[in-house]
Amino acid sequence: MVREHDRKLILEDGSVYTGIGFGADCERVCELVFDTAMVGYQDILTDSTFTNQIVVMTYPLIGNYGIVDDDLERRTPSLGGLVVRDYNDQPSNFRYTRTLSETMEEDNIPGISDIDTRALTRRIRDKGVCKALITDIDTSMEEAMEKLAAPLPSGSVAKVSCKKRWYAKTSNPKHNIAVIDCGVKSGFIRNLNKFSCNVTVMPYNATAEMIEEIHPDALLISNGPGAAEELPEIVELIKQLRGRYPMLGIGLGHELICLAYGAKLFKMHFGHHGGNHAVRNLDTNKLEIVSQNHNYAVDADSIKNTDLRITHVNVLDDTVEGVYGAQDAIMGLQFYPDCAPGGTEDSAYLYPQFIKMMEDWKNAKKN
Repeated sequence: MVREHDRKLILEDGSVYTGIGFGADCERVCELVFDTAMVGYQDILTDSTFTNQIVVMTYPLIGNYGIVDDDLERRTPSLGGLVVRDYNDQPSNFRYTRTLSETMEEDNIPGISDIDTRALTRRIRDKGVCKALITDIDTSMEEAMEKLAAPLPSGSVAKVSCKKRWYAKTSNPKHNIAVIDCGVKSGFIRNLNKFSCNVTVMPYNATAEMIEEIHPDALLISNGPGAAEELPEIVELIKQLRGRYPMLGIGLGHELICLAYGAKLFKMHFGHHGGNHAVRNLDTNKLEIVSQNHNYAVDADSIKNTDLRITHVNVLDDTVEGVYGAQDAIMGLQFYPDCAPGGTEDSAYLYPQFIKMMEDWKNAKKN
């Protein structure tokens, strides 16, 4: 039985796309972006970097393998909404524990299917990201445009960061890593555990004194949502601790590190979201296919007057994808050094590279 259209997506320019609702039966106004990953919608749903964003999936079939609790990046998704072409509510995965719609309903996330996502993606690509409203089919245009005129919510990192520190320990640990949680993906912590690191996850507003109390061997500044300029307390923390602990910044963490060194950021036309982005490693001249999720990028010219050097660039638009500071043993990666969502393992070498940088730093301090 074919369902009638009962929900619609309205863009701030007045464009209207009608479709079929799934997930939570609620209304949501958010920034609209598209993601090009062919698999990994569960990782996208639970990636906190998408907080307060409605995501258009360019791959047409979504929901067909359900949700597996063991594979969540975070226990409480904070995605604004999901727009898909074809939604499948009968998963064929023997590991699935809930359907995608059930999960979204539980976490109050609306979805809309039966949308021409190719046309919608082209609109975002050509005109840039914009505000959008997922609402009931009967909502008037006057009412919708009034809601779209309101400012978007802010303070996303405070929403997704842990409130108290917590631990992820491993057997036979060799190192202790402190993570500044701006919305950290579980995969990063699992990978650190895999490389014999005990991990202490700290709130985003942790002070230098709180970090020093746990005597870490290194810091990881995590991925997260929003604009790095809105987090001056983390920029100041990095300034206080650089040169005292090796650091790795991922996504938002990379942007925060660059700000702390005096670089500048700019908002991209439509961002990079997906598991199939090509970056060039300038040290090896090799191409790597990576997963990434960001709306902001570091101004390459502003890096020139800092103690950082560019290590990776995007092949398509030459934006900065990685930096390194030898003097302070610091790395920044705009992309995710793992294979989720839907990426490859091309960048998995960066975890052992970070571990080696930390070990070399510790050995140099001893000598």
